[in-house]
Order: sequence, then structure tokens, then C-alpha cells
Amino acid sequence: MVNPNKWGRGVTAIWIASHAGLLRRKGHACELFDCTFYNSWTDNENSYNTANQQYRPTGYDRLIVWNDNDIFADLQAKVDEFNPDIILGAALSSHIHGEAEYASIQYYHELISRLQTNALKVAGGLQPTAETAQTAGRFHNFDMLIAGESELAIEELAVKVDAGDRNPKISGLVRLLEDGGITELIKQPIIDDLDVLGDYDYSIFEDQVFLRPYNGEVVRAVDYEISRGCIYVCSYCVETSIQSYYGFTESSKKGAILRPQGYLRAKSAKHAFREIKHLHEHYGITLFRCQDTNFLTIAATTLEPLAKLIDDSGMDIKLYIETRPEGINNKSIHLLNMLKVNGVGMGVEAGEEQYRETNLHRYANQDCIVRAFDLLHEAGIRRTAYNVIGFPNQGEESIIETIKLNILLNPDNITVAFYSPFIGTDLQRASAREGSFEEYAYGMDSQLRSRSIEGDNHIDMLKFFKRHFEQLVRGGLEQLSNLKNKINLSSKEKHQIL
Repeated sequence: MVNPNKWGRGVTAIWIASHAGLLRRKGHACELFDCTFYNSWTDNENSYNTANQQYRPTGYDRLIVWNDNDIFADLQAKVDEFNPDIILGAALSSHIHGEAEYASIQYYHELISRLQTNALKVAGGLQPTAETAQTAGRFHNFDMLIAGESELAIEELAVKVDAGDRNPKISGLVRLLEDGGITELIKQPIIDDLDVLGDYDYSIFEDQVFLRPYNGEVVRAVDYEISRGCIYVCSYCVETSIQSYYGFTESSKKGAILRPQGYLRAKSAKHAFREIKHLHEHYGITLFRCQDTNFLTIAATTLEPLAKLIDDSGMDIKLYIETRPEGINNKSIHLLNMLKVNGVGMGVEAGEEQYRETNLHRYANQDCIVRAFDLLHEAGIRRTAYNVIGFPNQGEESIIETIKLNILLNPDNITVAFYSPFIGTDLQRASAREGSFEEYAYGMDSQLRSRSIEGDNHIDMLKFFKRHFEQLVRGGLEQLSNLKNKINLSSKEKHQIL
């Protein structure tokens, strides 16, 4: 397997751990080529977001052993040594935003562009799930693509290859043809019980991958999932592509899929606790960065017994979760405390309620958001506000309204992402029609860059607010004029922002 991570900090991509656990348990040999700490490859997201005050300073970079080798030569050497039958470099899990699964297929494709091997080069993940045929056309160096969840498909492929069949018919898997087409896609059923995957195997990662900057210190952490699926249909979110793939295409007026019980699925409490306990005792993990798309929609039949097991365990651990403000109340606060939840990230996205509802199909009203942040503060749980700038039809005034809402919320931590037009989403299609983004954008990274094609002035404006968002929230919008006067923007853009 290949981890094409470009962020220059440890990310234990969940798909790697889930696939390695299943494959190894079934008797297949798995090794990992991890790109994270190659100097020539990384964009060092940690340094970038520390400089703009999104992260607190730590000594993280000084603890890492960086690799100055040629990454392409090292990958070739690793393949020559291991002589794999299959290479996999992108797949699906709950780890679907930001640093994880969307762009990994692009970086993986770049890495194998010079690779000499007879191994089957396979890719899965969000892009094949959203647009299987189009993805095959964009990334012609692959032999096969897997749409949807891929653990069971890749294990079946491994069994077939062991038996001498390199062109099997497997649900969810397509083969790329010489004429640019693909074989017929037969969709696989959704994995409705995550326990069937067995324990995820994090031993495949090198030790320094577990180091993680967090609230001004360096801790030992893993990315972790208890569940998969989110019931909401936000117009910008890649979750909607997965929903569509599995046939959950009907939604309510308040932006939630109908009949969500078949889409939300989770590990049992005993399974999750066993994994957490093992990772804490054997790898010293103290922070579990839960990537569950909406933690508080995990069924009570999992969360309540898991909370009791963790509360009774005496383990010195903490969980960081992501959820929506609608789920925060006195009862859920009690549950979060039992689960040892130290931090909660919630999407503010944009400050104007009407904009959120009309453009983003996100129906959390302002009072609900404020109350959720207040309740968490009263409970001593750290709050992170997730904000997005650069949405289509979002001007400077809208960004300023988002800053004003953050001032009101006074979160402990603030993150700011550039809008990314994820293929298969309603907002991506709209942004392409309106000419604010290309129909397909290469090299997207919501933390590092915008791929807007609305002109240099617009990009400069977004970079300005990315850099100074935290400062404007903490110090007030009265600083805006002075900050603008310190940078060299065109007089037109300065007028637009002021």
C-alpha cells in the first residue's frame, strides 16, 4: 500500500489500517510505502497553519526524521524488494475530508507514473465512487478502480490473484480498458456491520507517524473511526457522493436523507473498546482523533456501552470528535464526558444563516450553534469552529459575517478551509456551470490553496482572510483596515474588502 500524504505530519489514514487488518488476518502480506516525511514531497501543512495562527506552535518538526531521498527512486526500490501482486494507494473510510481521501488518488497516480512493475495498480476512494468512468479517463496509469467501500473487494481480488486470475469480476471493481473505457460496474452492498472488517492494524505505520501536534503540545495519536455515514446532504460535502452510490438519494426539506438506518453503521462497543485499549497499551496512543462524520448520530446501542467501558477503564486517553450543533444538549454532554472527549469540532462553514440554508443546504440555525458552543464551554470541553471561505457566490461581506459569528462563539480553536469543489456534489456542479471553478480541479487542498478561477484579486483576497482570520476573530474587525494597509493588494481589491 502507498500513503501519498503531502501534509508533512503524521496522518494514520484509516483506510490503510482497515485494509491492512483484513488482508493480514486473511493471510496476505502487506507493507506500506509512506510519503509523509519526504522533504521533496511534503507541503508542510503544519508549518503553514502554525504561521497563520490556526495551530499553536510546538516543537513537532524537530522531533521528526525527515527523508531527503528521491521519493520516486525509493518507491521503485521498495516495489522491487517486496515484489507485490497488488498496489493500492487510495480507498474509502470515514476519513473523507481535508488531509485524507479525496486528493490521495491524484498524488498516488503521480507517484506511480514512473514505476516499473507487473503488479496490479489499484485505486479506490471518493473520486471513483463519485465518477467511476470519468476517473478512469483522468488517471490512465491504473489497472483497476474500486468504487464504494473497498476492504472486501480488495481481499477478494487478492484471493483471485493468488489463484492466477488477474481479471476477475468483483462487485465494486472495474478494469480500465485500452480504449479508455471500463468494464461494467456492479455495485457491491454497503458494509452494514463494521465488525466484519475485524480489528484495524496500525502496526503498518512507522512510529513517528503517531506523533501529532495538538493544542500546543506533541501527543501520540491515531485517526480512528467507530462509524461510517452521515445523514445530512450538505451541497458541498463529499458524503453525498457516497450516499448516491449506495442509493440514498431522497432527502427531507431539512436536509437529511430518508431511511438513514440503512446508511449509518458502526462497530459494536466491545469491538471499538478493544481497539482503543490495544492502541493505548501497545502504542502509547493518548489522543484518538475520531474521523466519524457526525459522531453523535452513532447509535446509542454503541455509544452508551462504549462510554461506560471507557469511563470505567481508567485509561489516560482523550477523544477529539466532529459533530453538528443539533446534537449538543445536556444529555449528550454527559455522554461525551464519559467518553473522555476533550475536543469537539463543529462546522460553522459560513456566518449567514440564509446563505447556509440556500446555498449549502445546511439547516442549523444561529441560536442552535451559539447554544452548542456555550454548552460545551460550560462543560469544559474544547470547541473548534470549522469555517470555509471561497464558496461560490460568497463575497467578502459574507466572509466578514463568518468572522462576526466566530467572535460571538469565541471558540477555543478556529480552522479555516478553502472551499473545494468535490466532484459529484451539487455545489461542484453549480460552481462549474457558473464559471467559478473548472469542472475538475487538480491539486485541491482545502488547507493550502483555492482552485478558484475567478482571478488573481479573488485568490489574493482569500489568502488574506485565511492568513488573518484568527487574528480578526481574537482582536476584532477594527484591525481590518490596518491589516489591509500592510499588504500589497490592488486598490480595487482593497476597496472590495474594506
